Amino acid sequence: MKLSKDTKIDLYKRMIRQRTFEDETTKIFSGGEMPGFLHLSQGEDAVAAGTCAHLSNEDAIYTTHRGHGCIIAKGADLKPMMAELFGRIDGCCKGRAGSMHFADVSTGCMGSNGIVGEGMRIALGTAFAQKYNKTKNVTAVFFGEGATGTGAFHEAFNMAATLKLPLIFMCSINLYAQMTPKEDHIAIENVADRAAAYGAPGVTIDGNDVEKVYEEVAKAVKHCQSGKGPYMIECKTYRHHGHFEGDPCNYRPEGELEQWKKKDPIVLYEKKLKKEKIVSDKQIQQLRDAAQKEVDEAVTFARQSPQPDVEELYKDILA
Repeated sequence: MKLSKDTKIDLYKRMIRQRTFEDETTKIFSGGEMPGFLHLSQGEDAVAAGTCAHLSNEDAIYTTHRGHGCIIAKGADLKPMMAELFGRIDGCCKGRAGSMHFADVSTGCMGSNGIVGEGMRIALGTAFAQKYNKTKNVTAVFFGEGATGTGAFHEAFNMAATLKLPLIFMCSINLYAQMTPKEDHIAIENVADRAAAYGAPGVTIDGNDVEKVYEEVAKAVKHCQSGKGPYMIECKTYRHHGHFEGDPCNYRPEGELEQWKKKDPIVLYEKKLKKEKIVSDKQIQQLRDAAQKEVDEAVTFARQSPQPDVEELYKDILA
């Protein structure tokens, strides 16, 4: 697949927008200004960007508790996202969701989930509705390798395959399920091989190569739209931060993070774009500055947003 200059720049913008947002939240959270927990996805930026570049607002995504990147790549407004992290009333979920349970239905971000693997069963329902209504839309669900050991993964995959539902399973392999090394809980080299048990395609790719992700997701979307059922993509990548912000990461071997940072998807793509003369150093800095400006405006918006009133506790409880 030959990608246009505009597509390449779009992929870069999606990644840098994610990274800038999360880098800023890291600083703010460490200062004690954000409540709750914070789970970050720096390092996995290419997976979200390469996937969501194919999806419209009518296509749905479901993410794990580490979902900021996917939601940003899908096109969500950073202002209500940041306000949500601050627990403010102008947040996308009125300050109720926090970092782990984001949703923005207007852009097809149907919800993050703090329970490992559970997003897959909910995504199954959306994919069923898409097929039932005879649309050409698809659903993508994001998860880590730890989720492939849950019953939810096998139940959702089995039903999606049996009913030929348009569901794309996006697995980010980051070597750890929370703090447990992959080799201690998975007996096979590539978890995408599990798709074969359900008669579905499963492929393994370099999750730090945003163009490879983009190209493979294009195949997955076409497969799902043609009524052939689910498609699984395993993306080999690495999260730069621990399981949660504040995790001491003493389960990681010395030097491992430094080795993976050499494969940072954003750094690699900047080098590629410059080599292909798509962008210059000056243009890269301009794109980075634009992302930082958007994030700074989101922080200002969040800080100015009011705290929810006590009466809000009793609203939006029942449909």
